[in-house]
Amino acid sequence: MTTYSALTTLTGEEPAYALAEDLEAVTPEPTGVGVFEVEDGSGLWEVGAYFTESPDAGALAVLSALHDAKPFTISEIPDQDWVSKVQRELSPVVAGRFFVHGAHDADKVPADAVPLLIEAQMAFGTGHHGTTLGCLQALDGLLATGVTPRNVADIGCGTAVLAMAAAKVLDARIIASDIDPVAVDVAVANVAANGLAGRVNCVTATGFDHSVLTTAAPFDLVFANILKGPLAALAPDIAAHVQSNGHVILSGILNEQAAELGDIYRQNGFNLIDSGQIVDWTTLTMRKI
Repeated sequence: MTTYSALTTLTGEEPAYALAEDLEAVTPEPTGVGVFEVEDGSGLWEVGAYFTESPDAGALAVLSALHDAKPFTISEIPDQDWVSKVQRELSPVVAGRFFVHGAHDADKVPADAVPLLIEAQMAFGTGHHGTTLGCLQALDGLLATGVTPRNVADIGCGTAVLAMAAAKVLDARIIASDIDPVAVDVAVANVAANGLAGRVNCVTATGFDHSVLTTAAPFDLVFANILKGPLAALAPDIAAHVQSNGHVILSGILNEQAAELGDIYRQNGFNLIDSGQIVDWTTLTMRKI
């Protein structure tokens, strides 16, 4: 069955939710309506709706004009097995010594690579996104300098790909945490699938607010691949949980945000060691003074 999407953007949270409310009343009725901020702190919001029959383009045009939004973009979404499609088209990712792949590419792992199995349906954290890839490259670069962390935290772990990468190459205690319990369930499954059960402890937590994390601190390496807003808010807490000469690898940062975020972490006792850009995203490697 073909379904349809209708997407627009506008400025402001309150106007976005007002548009979404009116959107739910159009005919034909959407099967779902969603609202989210395109990037934390940007003020730009996306409103989207999905339909089982072709939406009324005229009605959508009126709504976008009334709410001072951009014209809706209407698209057909053909019915297909999206997971199988992604598995066929999502190629393995090489990040230094790490080789991130799905089960369908297990036979392609190079003999000298460190394999990380992540299934395609767990999309964010497959290694294809510039932030995840940047963090893996940063870890590889840090290890190449002779740094050997023994106590690692992956804050906002998602699929736990970064925690697993550390577990594959380090003799270390590793804790992976996420605010979303569903993400933690995914992390636990990935850890088991990679033969790392017992090596990575996965917990549900906001920042460091969990006894497992506070008891294990201070850490000598912390990953935080989140977004600029939460990273800025977490800076004092990360500083409090990283030991002197310990490192942080930060991502989820748009290139134009990197200088500001770097300054925030410098104010909290970190020096910049390295930075890398992949398309729109920057990854920062910093050391605590």
